[in-house]
Amino acid sequence: MSVAVIKSSPVVVYPSEPGPPAGDVHLSSFDQRVPPFAVTSLLMFDRPIETPIETIKTALSRALVHYRPVCGRLAGDAVLHITCTDEGVPFVGASASCTLEEVTPAIFPDLALGYATPLCSRADALLQMQVTRFSCGGFVVGVTWNHVLADTVGMGQFLQALGELARGMPRPTVVPARSAAAVPGLPPSVVSRGARRMEAEPLKGQGVFLDITVPASLIDRVKAECGAHAACTTFEDVTAVLWRCRTRAAVSDPDATAPLVFANNVRELVAAHHGYYGNCVLMQSVRAKRAQVADGDIRDLVRLIRHAKEMAPELLAGADAKAEHGGGDMYNTLAVSSWRRVGLDEADFGGGTPARVMWHEHEERMLIPECIVCPPCKGKGGVNVASLCVKPEHAAAFLAELAAA
Repeated sequence: MSVAVIKSSPVVVYPSEPGPPAGDVHLSSFDQRVPPFAVTSLLMFDRPIETPIETIKTALSRALVHYRPVCGRLAGDAVLHITCTDEGVPFVGASASCTLEEVTPAIFPDLALGYATPLCSRADALLQMQVTRFSCGGFVVGVTWNHVLADTVGMGQFLQALGELARGMPRPTVVPARSAAAVPGLPPSVVSRGARRMEAEPLKGQGVFLDITVPASLIDRVKAECGAHAACTTFEDVTAVLWRCRTRAAVSDPDATAPLVFANNVRELVAAHHGYYGNCVLMQSVRAKRAQVADGDIRDLVRLIRHAKEMAPELLAGADAKAEHGGGDMYNTLAVSSWRRVGLDEADFGGGTPARVMWHEHEERMLIPECIVCPPCKGKGGVNVASLCVKPEHAAAFLAELAAA
């Protein structure tokens, strides 16, 4: 079926009220370790609201009064910072000729604004937004942002505030905080390790975007195998399954290293200020040989992931210099992040929370093989995973491994 998405010309949304000069926002040591790459989330709402495009555009203008750095720009040479220039946020309204139930990944690129390149430039807006109405009355809010501005927890907070203002609240419930002082500084050794990783040459190649469901029965079976004495989380289960299946499909050399890299939100560990919406994530890794991952016991993979998570306090203290590095061939590495419980699925613009939240990236922009564990999809069992982790020649084998797991 041919689907048409018709977009209006972009407009720039500015704060609805003038404010005092906000000056520069100094980035935290967590921010300084994040490359300026683009992230896109698609929030799909199956319950209509009145005039969603105008409602959300107006709420965005009001939200920028409280979140002025969002409409600023990156600046600086050796050390980046955000300059609160009030240059605004690009916004597009659109309409689609299908229902939400008919949406497939093929039209995901048409549901959000993108940047010209995978890495954002200094002149780029830090956030862009598109609202698309569907023939069923539902709508999709597509948000693309520079990761230096916020991690997914921070973006979830911003979108919840946007929803509160769309529903008529006078101000956001959570008072936003965006300064280096809102989180403790990382040890210099940790910051320098992040800088070295950012300078590494990213993978450049075509990938295949896959919309995957890991069945609940498989997750339950892994939990049962791990046993009550070693209870594991859904994230650990799903990540272990993805790591094993992807390694079997895409890494052929049994002696090759097949590292896993995963994002760990450490706000509680570092006692970040309430309302902080910048970056507060450690990228932690598990090093293992291909044979260990592909042929080993799934319980051992779960234990490796859990042990790596438990290493976070040592990493924050500057210990274990190798713990955040995958090493080896970049394509042999799998990165996994969880968007469950980060707040993206709690945004409500007046008709309730989204029926589905999805990550999207263009297939030609596979910087590193990656899977995003998405929030539960309404009316759908199992765990939804958005994946851009294999080249075209490995896609069928990856899906076959998942089906046989």
